[in-house]
Amino acid sequence: MKVFVLSGVLIVVFVFVLCGCVSGKECTNIPTELSSHSFRYELLASKNESWKAEMFQHYHLIHTDDSAWSSLRPRKVLREEEEFNWAMMYRKMKNYDGSNSNFLKEISLHDVRLDSGSLHGRAQQTNLEYLLMLDVDRLVWSFRGTADLSTPGLPYGGWEAPDTELRGHFVGHYLSASAQMWASTHNDTLKEKMSAVVSALATCQEKIGTGYLSAFPEELFDRFEAIKPVWAPYYTIHKILAGLLDQYTFAGNSQALKMMTWMVEYFYKRVQNVISKYSIERHWLSLNEETGGMNDVLYRLYSITGDQKHLVMAHLFDKPCFLGLLAVQADSISGFHANTHIPVVIGSQLRYEVTGDPLYKAIGTYFMDIVNSSHSYATGGTSVGEFWSEPNRLASTLEQENEESCTTYNMLKVSRHLFRWTKEVAYADYYERALTNGVLSIQRGRDPGVMIYMLPLGRGDSKARSYHGWGTKFDSFWCCYGTGIESFSKLGDSIYFEEGGKPPGLYIIQYISSSLDWKSGQIVLDQKVDLVVSWDPYLRTTLTFSPNEGAGQSSTINLRIPVWASSSGAKAAINAQDLPVPDPSSFLSLTRNWSPGDKLTLQLPIRLRTEAIKDDRPAYASIQAILYGPYLLAGLTSDDWDIKTGSASSLSDWITPIPAFHNSHLVSLSQESGSSSFVFSNSNQFITMEKFPEAGTDAALQATFRLILKDATSVKVMSPKEAIGKSVMLEPIALPGMVVVQQGTNGNLGIANSESSKGSSSFRLVAGLDGKDATVSLESESHKGCYAYSGTNYKSGTSIKLKCLSESDSSDEDYKKATSFILKEGISEYDPISFIAKGMKRNFLLTPLLSLRDESYTVYFNIQD
Repeated sequence: MKVFVLSGVLIVVFVFVLCGCVSGKECTNIPTELSSHSFRYELLASKNESWKAEMFQHYHLIHTDDSAWSSLRPRKVLREEEEFNWAMMYRKMKNYDGSNSNFLKEISLHDVRLDSGSLHGRAQQTNLEYLLMLDVDRLVWSFRGTADLSTPGLPYGGWEAPDTELRGHFVGHYLSASAQMWASTHNDTLKEKMSAVVSALATCQEKIGTGYLSAFPEELFDRFEAIKPVWAPYYTIHKILAGLLDQYTFAGNSQALKMMTWMVEYFYKRVQNVISKYSIERHWLSLNEETGGMNDVLYRLYSITGDQKHLVMAHLFDKPCFLGLLAVQADSISGFHANTHIPVVIGSQLRYEVTGDPLYKAIGTYFMDIVNSSHSYATGGTSVGEFWSEPNRLASTLEQENEESCTTYNMLKVSRHLFRWTKEVAYADYYERALTNGVLSIQRGRDPGVMIYMLPLGRGDSKARSYHGWGTKFDSFWCCYGTGIESFSKLGDSIYFEEGGKPPGLYIIQYISSSLDWKSGQIVLDQKVDLVVSWDPYLRTTLTFSPNEGAGQSSTINLRIPVWASSSGAKAAINAQDLPVPDPSSFLSLTRNWSPGDKLTLQLPIRLRTEAIKDDRPAYASIQAILYGPYLLAGLTSDDWDIKTGSASSLSDWITPIPAFHNSHLVSLSQESGSSSFVFSNSNQFITMEKFPEAGTDAALQATFRLILKDATSVKVMSPKEAIGKSVMLEPIALPGMVVVQQGTNGNLGIANSESSKGSSSFRLVAGLDGKDATVSLESESHKGCYAYSGTNYKSGTSIKLKCLSESDSSDEDYKKATSFILKEGISEYDPISFIAKGMKRNFLLTPLLSLRDESYTVYFNIQD
């Protein structure tokens, strides 16, 4: 490292002298548990003072290890008379001219519009509805309190509560998310709301008068600099800075940029004071507390302002003890808090883009390689309990607290930079996988403002049963709520990238129904992707071109051929004229002078495949995930995970798609008892009446059955009512291959394997004995005149029996009522991507992880020959 004094301002250049002596875990000297946001929140909220004292007594106990820092210390401080223009020297030293001409360029969110009916379009709309729910006064409540301004209304709760040290972080995320969402939708109401937040924050900053702006007082930074317990104040400041910068970048709010630069000037002086008073090592020691992506946002700011102070500050938040490990290609990230360090890598990637220093390109590349090869799950996500585990030992980590959502948000940024630099399909494949499974899975369907912190990957786990479970709209505001609202606001930012030159080029790396106004190509492009289904294993997309009037230039379209596609059956055509399709993991490129109405079509066969968990111990070789293209399939089960393939030669021998028409055969049978509605349900292999459940739950699955028609000529009846008068079996939706069985008159109805049930599973579906239009009754085919019977005035858990009127204690009217069920469409339904996998003891319904809400599932199976 070299240190220069430039006009009285400390300028720091980190020059790594890389050697094997670089140490690892001394980089994080606080007790491991305190690195976890969840643990820190619980600790600070606790009234147990002895617990707090015990946890904080060793705060930053280990002094910075000389072996870790010896090659990173300042060599000398030049005298003032030796001043020179450091920035020009540095760029000359690196032979860098400031040009990023070889990088792919981002397409503005203003120019991309998602199809509102697509999966991504619906997810974006759900998020927009949440952003519009949030109240300006409640968001800025603690900022106003810190500035001694009046505080109308009530503050929000959770991590934004006035007594939470991380308060204000979500407001920064809100500024970023609302700016990105406005660029994606141009929703005027959102524009007014986000502008009001910026104005309110500006008033707070002006009232304080120093440039400081936060929801908590400056005293937290006094503790930070004194190496005393405090919860990540720079983490929150990063979110506020990034939010203001995004308001400027996406919404053109110049006031936000002025606020940001004033804030940076304030913190520049604070950091300068620490280094002047103590040492550079003291500043680095303080960085053991999480600081978010401070280096990232400061490099972004420097790229706009060109102010050398901003570049210096960015360098000062690079974390050399961690980046040094990556620079010497040491896979020693296990034990580190994942989301503390991924943003540091993103910042180093910006350092490469700003300075051209190839070391930082190598750091980002190596980091992505080790995370993806040794620390990632089939979702594309990483971390367990917020930390990285041992490399290639993931089978031991499957539990409720896998894959912190923030880490997926940040890993997408890492892969996005790498793709822009290299155009390598592998990075685009990763982006698709992590976006599809790790981001789209964290919303609870169409419920605005309901998201998860962790994505459970253990056997029989549920998104609803993790440590945090589903969050709430106004009382959670975890870190993953902040990254969540950002993720769903920028779903259109990585579908298209452009390449300068003549002719200009367009890279299409995500197949998402959307439209693009490609300004440099002078074309409006409409991408329409057909619904992906299990019974027709192809991804089909059609691109329709509408050149601007007077456009005469040619351009090149590059379509990603993903790694999951099969070469056999791949097709492409321009205006119905066939084109050759290259092998997977490459691009199909076509250059032409596009005409109005040109259509480019692409059909890619989707492969089913298994993927072993990243664990190199032979005992865990059988632990595998099942994927269909980019979609990770989850088996609906609360425990079982065993599959024995036997002599199967291909996956199609034991995994079969569920046909399209099966959804029309799904039913739920309900009754009214007292003031409550009850439903015919599978309860631990017995049929009982249970309270009518909410969709997206285990109870909803247990109350949904497929009518299997015994008459082969009637297999494709279009609605359950058409089955009245026919012989049927009832198959629980989540237990394919099992059916409802009778155990003799007066016996309870149960669940058994269809192959062993013989005639005891057959019912005739008849019009309800109570004579009402909407009801049906289930008559036993083996015991004519006997029906499925619930009883009268029952409660949850009442068993369903097979009862004959002649043997019933009930009156004729009560008997008819107890044997009549309201026939409804199934509470649950098959996702268009649904399969049945043959298991060792039972079969599994497979469905995309992203489609699940509260249901129990497993994403890894024990698959043995």
